[in-house]
Amino acid sequence: MTAGRLTPRGRALRQRGGMAEARIWARLRGGAIDGWKVRRQHPVGPYVVDFACIPLRLVIEIDGGVHGRDDVVLNDHIRQEAIEALGWTVVRFTNDQALAEPERIDAAIREQAKTLGR
Repeated sequence: MTAGRLTPRGRALRQRGGMAEARIWARLRGGAIDGWKVRRQHPVGPYVVDFACIPLRLVIEIDGGVHGRDDVVLNDHIRQEAIEALGWTVVRFTNDQALAEPERIDAAIREQAKTLGR
């Protein structure tokens, strides 16, 4: 799929995102974490990821309860390997982590920036 074909999908995902995603987006939008711009529901290769910091090539995924099912775990693993093969780093958090410990997501962005020497 091309980015143009993924745009409507990303838009739909943004409109029906869950509470954890909305809270994290409120923390990340507008470069709130050390000025790093983050996009929500952004296409990376043939996938639409929850959050992407393009300059850091960092993907942040927020996983709801369905991500505990065996078939979804396998699909997530395959998807993550494909995204990482494109040169991105993927970090995953559960909905519960995103709601209870949002500072861990902030730390992931800062850690990736430090790893890249930025």
